Amino acid sequence: MVGKGAKGMLNGAVPSEATKRDQNLKRGNWGNQIEFVLTSVGYAVGLGNVWRFPYLCYRNGGGAFMFPYFIMLIFCGIPLFFMELSFGQFASQGCLGVWRISPMFKGVGYGMMVVSTYIGIYYNVVICIAFYYFFSSMTHVLPWAYCNNPWNTRDCAGVLDASNLTNGSRPAALPSNLSHLLNHSLQRTSPSEEYWRLYVLKLSGDIGNFGEVRLPLLGCLGVSWVVVFLCLIRGVKSSGKVVYFTATFPYVVLTILFVRGVTLEGAFTGIMYYLTPQWDKILEAKVWGDAASQIFYSLGCAWGGLITMASYNKFHNNCYRDSVIISITNCATSVYAGFVIFSILGFMASHLGVDVSRVADHGPGLAFVAYPEALTLLPISPLWSLLFFFMLILLGLGTQFCLLETLVTAIVDEVGNEWILQKKTYVTLGVAVAGFLLGIPLTSQAGIYWLLLMDNYAASFSLVVISCIMCVAIMYIYGEHSSLRPPVTRPLARPLCLVGLLTPPLSRAPELLPGHPDDAGIPTAPLLSDLLALRLSCHHLPPGSGPPPPPPESSSLRVAPGAECAPPPAPTARGSAEA
Repeated sequence: MVGKGAKGMLNGAVPSEATKRDQNLKRGNWGNQIEFVLTSVGYAVGLGNVWRFPYLCYRNGGGAFMFPYFIMLIFCGIPLFFMELSFGQFASQGCLGVWRISPMFKGVGYGMMVVSTYIGIYYNVVICIAFYYFFSSMTHVLPWAYCNNPWNTRDCAGVLDASNLTNGSRPAALPSNLSHLLNHSLQRTSPSEEYWRLYVLKLSGDIGNFGEVRLPLLGCLGVSWVVVFLCLIRGVKSSGKVVYFTATFPYVVLTILFVRGVTLEGAFTGIMYYLTPQWDKILEAKVWGDAASQIFYSLGCAWGGLITMASYNKFHNNCYRDSVIISITNCATSVYAGFVIFSILGFMASHLGVDVSRVADHGPGLAFVAYPEALTLLPISPLWSLLFFFMLILLGLGTQFCLLETLVTAIVDEVGNEWILQKKTYVTLGVAVAGFLLGIPLTSQAGIYWLLLMDNYAASFSLVVISCIMCVAIMYIYGEHSSLRPPVTRPLARPLCLVGLLTPPLSRAPELLPGHPDDAGIPTAPLLSDLLALRLSCHHLPPGSGPPPPPPESSSLRVAPGAECAPPPAPTARGSAEA
């Protein structure tokens, strides 16, 4: 016969409570579970699925990259995704508040905030470029369709300019041998790539030459931040309604582009380059590191967003089911987008007569070079261009919503009083204004260099390190909480908070030493962010401070209305996360 206390545990409650309330009246919950799933899909499926995964795939051996990628998904991605959802759902707190289970690891929560801040700043700059292309598409002829624009060079050769080799300057009749020589000796570029580099960015020569702020990009950056703020003006209550459209419409456009892409000449070559494995690459540690980093980047593990979104779930939601659905949907979207990308790259390579790996730029340039070139081939190309860049905007906004909500929720939960709960809209506005101001340097002529540098710092191996520390804290520290005593935890408090703050910059330090180029070949500046992180961490805890003594065993971690929040005995994953 089951006793009263055991019945409470079976219902997801701790011994101090007979039952557990399913809703959090103080913080609020999602309107329904579909809103949470769609928001999480929108958070995970972002711009990185379009430009980051295909780039990593062809850099790391084509189809051979799929093997470490899915290994990391099964053994790292899904378990960590489930752990973070369970963690946030059980505690009903943001990425800072959840560390009441072990205060000495609160630096990990700050590390998540630093990562989300980095990504949120440059991510909205990518969205603003998509806005710029969206507005530029409101014309009869796309500006990157031909090579007859003032910014084009003599090396430009467009898909629609098949008869023009050097911007229309070649005579009408050339000897066949001379024409053949010119075709193989001149370095030709597409009009979309010149539009991206020479007109949109007006790219400077190096990272230190900022040049001028591109006012059109600055205006689009303001528009993107205003849209993000308006969609989050009521928190998850308003963003939960927006995702019904932002999380589903991109798949419609991707399918249209896929059907068009596979009908182009050379598409099969590009897809085979995508799928043909180079097995020797698997023996390289960097390939496995890139696979792990992409899983963390794509799923959003260690960003703090999963914990934040799950904290608004009802207590007995089946987050195990949600984690499997969202993880598989996200990774399937990455592979699907790779087919769309490589079908276009194969066509461009066939037209220019070069290898597939040479037809596109790195990073965000892939979405703004290869795709625009393909759009010029579609009937009524301005219409399809508007749809495509609108899709990019929606993909970016779905992730940006959660990044901003992560920072706002962390601040509100950390303060925790009624006043800041009532003024949450003003906190959201303040964070949005700060993000806009910090993003202004990225709209300069050297902005793309700094964008890639921030991407290398914030969204790479640092996510792996943060997740490892989080796993140790939850499984070994929180799981053995009763055996810890204050004399043991105090000496560990400062170094562990140091780790949380230093993880984003230091994890990439060996590859980003002064003068050492990063993956995109961009020379780097001295690591001032390392020194800043060190300075901040020295003041994070006053001398001799440490976590408070363990609370009475009868207290509860779960924040119920009118109840105090403190660590309970370690619950099982299924008992704490499922009904």
